[in-house]
Amino acid sequence: MSRLRNSCLLTLASLLCLPAPLAAREEAAMASPERGPTQRARVYEPQYFAQFAPRNALDMVSRIPGFTISGGNDGGQRGLGQADQNVLVNGERFSSKSDSVRDQLSRIPASDVVRIELVDGNTLDVPGLTGLVANVIYTSTGPSGQFQWNTGFRPHNTEAQLYGGEISLTGSEGALDFTISLSNENNRFGADGPITITGPDGELIEEQYSQFSGGFDNPKLTTAFTYDFGSETVGNLTLSYGEDFFFVDGTEDATSPGGPDRLQDNGRRENGPEYEIGADIEFPLGPGKLKLIGLERFERDNFSSFLVDTYADDTPAAGSRFNQTNGIGERIGRLEYGWNMLSADWQVSGEAAFNRLDRTSSLFVLEDTGEYVELDFPAGTGGVTEDRYEGSLSFSKQLSPTLSMQAIGAMEFSRIEQTGSAANSRSFQRPKGSLATTWKPADDFDISLTVERSVSQLSFGDFLASVSLDNDNENGGNNELVPFQSWGFEVEANKTLGPWGSLTLELEHDWFEDWIDWFPLDDGGEARGNVGDAERTKLQLTGTLNLDPLGISGARLDLRTAKRWMDTTDPFTGESRAISGAQYDFIDLDFRHDIPATDLAWGASLYSNNNVGYFRRYEEGREWEGPSFVSLFVEHKDVFGLTVQARAGNLLGARNKFYRTVYETSRPSDDVAFREAVDRRIGPIFRFSVSGDF
Repeated sequence: MSRLRNSCLLTLASLLCLPAPLAAREEAAMASPERGPTQRARVYEPQYFAQFAPRNALDMVSRIPGFTISGGNDGGQRGLGQADQNVLVNGERFSSKSDSVRDQLSRIPASDVVRIELVDGNTLDVPGLTGLVANVIYTSTGPSGQFQWNTGFRPHNTEAQLYGGEISLTGSEGALDFTISLSNENNRFGADGPITITGPDGELIEEQYSQFSGGFDNPKLTTAFTYDFGSETVGNLTLSYGEDFFFVDGTEDATSPGGPDRLQDNGRRENGPEYEIGADIEFPLGPGKLKLIGLERFERDNFSSFLVDTYADDTPAAGSRFNQTNGIGERIGRLEYGWNMLSADWQVSGEAAFNRLDRTSSLFVLEDTGEYVELDFPAGTGGVTEDRYEGSLSFSKQLSPTLSMQAIGAMEFSRIEQTGSAANSRSFQRPKGSLATTWKPADDFDISLTVERSVSQLSFGDFLASVSLDNDNENGGNNELVPFQSWGFEVEANKTLGPWGSLTLELEHDWFEDWIDWFPLDDGGEARGNVGDAERTKLQLTGTLNLDPLGISGARLDLRTAKRWMDTTDPFTGESRAISGAQYDFIDLDFRHDIPATDLAWGASLYSNNNVGYFRRYEEGREWEGPSFVSLFVEHKDVFGLTVQARAGNLLGARNKFYRTVYETSRPSDDVAFREAVDRRIGPIFRFSVSGDF
């Protein structure tokens, strides 16, 4: 690991020493900020994005050279906490947890965007922001609407994807700004191909031909209201309601030497409602401003799965059925008070968050009589609650014209209680916080360093038992589970290359305590548990190369690639290995050419990744799709005022693959029971979208 880290540091140092390009300033579209932009910010005005004919703020932010949207409170974070997304709107963070940053940006009309600033997060009075942050400055210019319709199909194993997209209306009435949107995120997927089951010495046990088809829909109504009460008092109210629908149906035709032919039917269903109510108000108080935030969210998840094997001879059918209902809720109250003192921005904050899970589970087995009989499964029913309180103090200061810093100190108090067959209650106190500095010696170069102590969010479902019928695995519950904690540092360097584009290089290393992975239980089973320490190093490069200087006007190449080095101890074997399910590396490459003096654009993309497998008590394996996905698209930006895009994907024939080795005894073991290898066809993927304004 030390040799790899030294290599990463040398690579970082060499890139930081790149000379500045001959062009000492940005393109004219970025170098003429209007009155009001943040000092030393990189400013992108609307004309910079004109060649892309953007419909909304998301289209614009996505085209900022070398910038990738990240973070946000929809990724399972604990409560609201400090800001972690790298996008703001009018200097304010997004506080919704049911909508992503991308969702909310897509509802801001491009015509309302005044400019977008790339600014050092440490210089903003929003604690938690580090590195480059995109601040979208916009003002509502009156009622306007947008819509996008997404459709598509695959030639194999799937029904057509017909009803994806969103329609939204934004506007203002006096002091009130509002946004109303109706969306449906959906997809259809499937694959088919051979499965081979072999014995310890490679002898054939069974050959299968499997096929599955599935999809999901998530229709949702979202409203957002902002009211300016005057005297610097502003309130926000967000409401959303949605339904989730998910299904997968599959079959397996199996033959085995000397045995009867077998047909398996299997499937999964998941559905249920979800809602979120969020409100905040900010107003002057004493020397600063006080912001009060409240949020309530809830999701009902109804899950069922079945698996039935029937045989060509008189062997009775065999099968199982598993049902589970989850009620998942979160209630948050937060206050933030910020003021300026000693030429620095200060903020004190407090948060109370109450998370809950109520679960009922039932397991059935198919008897020879054709009747399903319920089995005892008490470990799958129960509840988990966490009451968490947090207080923090942050300090942000511009130390010099080129150096800024931000420090956050926080303490968390939590109590976790579990009901059901394994009732338990525990309390914790954990310090956390961060220190970040940014050095910006020139307008075209900056480098930031962040050191952070953090606490993870538990998946409450890991406290209770569950069943995976397709792989014949039972997952035990663990009432001693605790969140993992980490120390980490990140170095981020940003270099603009004038008319050529920009580069961002990130080096990150984390030390984890109480890491969570599959863990052996005393009864011979396994559950998610705390397995000890782990480490992870990541080196990531993000860049945009404009091809105009090479004579290809309107063309650009966007690159994002990363490599990870990991280390943890396998709790079953005691050996060192990578972190289960993580990525070793990936590459994401996009080429786009907006043909000058026309409304046409075309392009291509390539995505490939290499992920770590999983390691359980009696088996190890890996599931992935690849090796690479390649797509081509063509776009017309003015078809009767609409933007129309057609895309053909998976042109190199990436496949759905899975393998596992199952052992007779607990790992480490040389006593192999069987090996399973899956190689399914996905086939080409065709997408078509239409977007417009009204």
